[in-house]
Amino acid sequence: MTAPIINSPRVLQQVTAQFYRYEAALTGNDIEVLDELFWHSACTVRLGAGENLYGIEQIQAFRASRPSANLDRTLHNTVITTYGDDFAVCSTEFTRIGSDKIGRQQQSWVRFPEGWRIVAAQVSLMT
Repeated sequence: MTAPIINSPRVLQQVTAQFYRYEAALTGNDIEVLDELFWHSACTVRLGAGENLYGIEQIQAFRASRPSANLDRTLHNTVITTYGDDFAVCSTEFTRIGSDKIGRQQQSWVRFPEGWRIVAAQVSLMT
């Protein structure tokens, strides 16, 4: 097996654009884009700070019922790494105004025929 090219500039640019598109949709509560960027599969997993969601239907239900206020946040230590042409991991820390907690987010992205999609995500808060 040939080792994948790590952080090919072309692939890294594509994933980085999708990561920040997701971030804008998250802080702007653009549910349509959030739903688009998650893989529409029962295999998709999102482990949140207060919920474990298995499958796109649970993820979509969570998004539809999530409060839409106070979503702004500042990202820190964002690391995006691509592995070959079709897989990437995006990791970041975040803070919110009025809170001293540090949040963590990690996403696994896969390129499908319809584009880059999150197949697994994790969000947690450091205590």
